[in-house]
Amino acid sequence: MTSPRDALGDSLHDVDGVSVLVWRQRAFDALTARELYAILALRAEVFVVGQRCAYQDLDGFDAASSHLWAERADGTIMACLRVVPAGVKYDEVSIGRVVTAPSVRRTGLGRELMRRGIVAAGERVPIRIGAQAYLERFYGEFGFERASELYDEDGIPHIEMLRRGS
Repeated sequence: MTSPRDALGDSLHDVDGVSVLVWRQRAFDALTARELYAILALRAEVFVVGQRCAYQDLDGFDAASSHLWAERADGTIMACLRVVPAGVKYDEVSIGRVVTAPSVRRTGLGRELMRRGIVAAGERVPIRIGAQAYLERFYGEFGFERASELYDEDGIPHIEMLRRGS
């Protein structure tokens, strides 16, 4: 399979090879109601319904965060994450709520999302994440290293991971 990125790296073709994804990033207060709804809908689809995990997604960190996502022309969000400033959740900047729509898994979109998330967070600053344990290898590809013992979060094994920056 060829890379879904186009020559400019600004958009991606999704699974059908036709629809172009546009990347957007906004502070919480700059999100439109439709954008916020679409972000929360994707997170609920994957984290609450897909993983069968009843948890409080609206944890108070979204308002302080910058939100990064890829969307189709019709506004459907296919992948998103949030960048939480240092001192809000952890001492370090944090990337969280990393999610891709089930229909675009294994297309490279998740890797592109993380690559862009690290740039948005600051490539040279330390970044801490709370990762589902089974994704340790995935996040390791981006320079994150295990920084905690295994812990339970909402019935799912998690670990903290740290990317030291440079």
